[in-house]
Amino acid sequence: MLDRPSLPHTALTAGLPYPFEGVRHLDRWVSSDSVGARDRIVETAYDLFSRHGVRAVGVDRIVAESGVAKMSLYRHFASKDDLVLNFLQEREHRWTNEWLRAEAEDRGDTAAARMLAIFDVFGEWFAIADFEGCSFINVLLEFDDRENRVRQATVEHLRNIRSFLRELAAEAGARDPDALAHQWHILMKGSIVAAGEGDLLAAQRGQEIGRLLLADQGIAA
Repeated sequence: MLDRPSLPHTALTAGLPYPFEGVRHLDRWVSSDSVGARDRIVETAYDLFSRHGVRAVGVDRIVAESGVAKMSLYRHFASKDDLVLNFLQEREHRWTNEWLRAEAEDRGDTAAARMLAIFDVFGEWFAIADFEGCSFINVLLEFDDRENRVRQATVEHLRNIRSFLRELAAEAGARDPDALAHQWHILMKGSIVAAGEGDLLAAQRGQEIGRLLLADQGIAA
């Protein structure tokens, strides 16, 4: 299985460095007979759910594009919801931890700098031609039943991002780390939506507001 985050196919053709090297491109595993059916299902679902959302992608399409039998898919995943839950776990691993968190930590010497670096990372992500948006936000909006286990899992994955932000806020010396983490998360989600609208400066604007939030908490940026 791939261990880097999913980013659009255009990044591969543009020859950009990691994390923009097209890890969502499937040729790397389609050509290998050694890769199992489960991996092909997982990678295909990850690609399709990332780009098109969950509701718009049916099991038949995943079966067709992965090249596995439907019986094989249901052998590994009892229902589509189970496959979606696996996708969300993969998204947290690849997008939240292996990409966003790792990039922010690499780019900032202090906790405050790492918080601000999130928007530098976002700026590069937003600039990709087929920027797909936040899968957690997208899936959350697709499931309005608060008792649905997919929606609950999505809420949990978003909470995990906020926990990372709270760690940074506490390390930076925020007077109220929890409040700053919530504010920062709202700012991140808002910038993602703005980028989806076509705002080319969404990340820059988010970072500017972030500096104000840090100053309000008595943190030098």
